[in-house]
Amino acid sequence: MRCIVINLATAKQRMAFMSSQLEALSIPFQRIEAVTPSDLPDPKYKLNWNSWERPLKNTEKACFLSHLAAWEQVATDDHCALILEDDALLSHQTKTVFQHLATTGAFDHVTLEVRKRKKVVAKQKISSGPSHSLLRLYQDRSGAAAYILSPSGARKLVERSRKQTALADAMICKSYELKSFQIEPACAVQLDRASLYGIQSDFQTVSQIDIAQLGPKDKGGLHFRARRVTAQLRMAIRKLRYAHVSECREIELSSSDF
Repeated sequence: MRCIVINLATAKQRMAFMSSQLEALSIPFQRIEAVTPSDLPDPKYKLNWNSWERPLKNTEKACFLSHLAAWEQVATDDHCALILEDDALLSHQTKTVFQHLATTGAFDHVTLEVRKRKKVVAKQKISSGPSHSLLRLYQDRSGAAAYILSPSGARKLVERSRKQTALADAMICKSYELKSFQIEPACAVQLDRASLYGIQSDFQTVSQIDIAQLGPKDKGGLHFRARRVTAQLRMAIRKLRYAHVSECREIELSSSDF
């Protein structure tokens, strides 16, 4: 069982929260230090930063690179890994679900997370342990705080990242080559969304991406607008393609599991 926690060196309270949470769940973990905007001048981070639907802020670039570092580790491994951002609140069922999924190997990516947004998922459920189901995930819109990634899935993301960049969660969501699934009831929610599900936590956070660069987002010029239109068309086509086997709905979460 491998778990990777992405954490900024300065975010000590967050790491203490994650350490306590994972130790209580008996999930061993490895911390990898998150990339910061001040690291970006390093030549090794010279990627195609103008390939998404709008210009990326430096905080967003750093977040993408942090996830990429995790993907690169998993890509060379023989086992799937649970990848967590340091503000992911996990259910008491997470370890059981992770252990069950680790024995199947029939996926590239499984998201454990919900964010009060509808997802396009299969109508038919696949049993995943005594109390959870696995749903084929055809279209997600956001969330990279808690997901399980197989080596094959990691290699697909690393390969795509050589040509394109995006928000970390957008990169996962747009990579239709991934065999992606959703766990239900969900096993994770970011702390800043927990209250929407009636879950109270003594530790509160705000987005690390937005904290340093508030204000209106630069949407770029015509070529960025064209990419946004193309992305919307891709999502619409995919939704139509799987309309006969899928439904668009919110994923259930049991607050009593937290």
